[in-house]
Amino acid sequence: MDPPRPRVRVVLGDVARTHIDPARTRVELEEQSPVGAALARGLVRAQLAVAIRLAAVVAVGLGGLPLLFAAAPAVARAHLFGVSLPWLLLGVLAYPFLYLVGTVYVHLAERNEQEFVALVEDRGGQQQP
Repeated sequence: MDPPRPRVRVVLGDVARTHIDPARTRVELEEQSPVGAALARGLVRAQLAVAIRLAAVVAVGLGGLPLLFAAAPAVARAHLFGVSLPWLLLGVLAYPFLYLVGTVYVHLAERNEQEFVALVEDRGGQQQP
């Protein structure tokens, strides 16, 4: 029987300086270990948060217009370029608005995925030699 190994004191600073093997992280993801599942859940939560925020922007932006027209009938009766303002806002300007929100969503979703890949490949804010 081997003699017992001496006790080692682990300090948070020591843990932060240790190198995480990117291959091990990929294996954790592929095997759906608890660590891999937590990483994947974090990505899904980040993507869901972006989707909910932008859905709220669309709901307020487009859903608020009928409320505005009901609360201020003078706005609903206004005409711009010979077209009533409600038709112009909901029938024409809604599409560029939705396109812009979609573009912002794609940008933010790709940024979340790039940050996830950087985390998995152990490049999270550190320069590789």
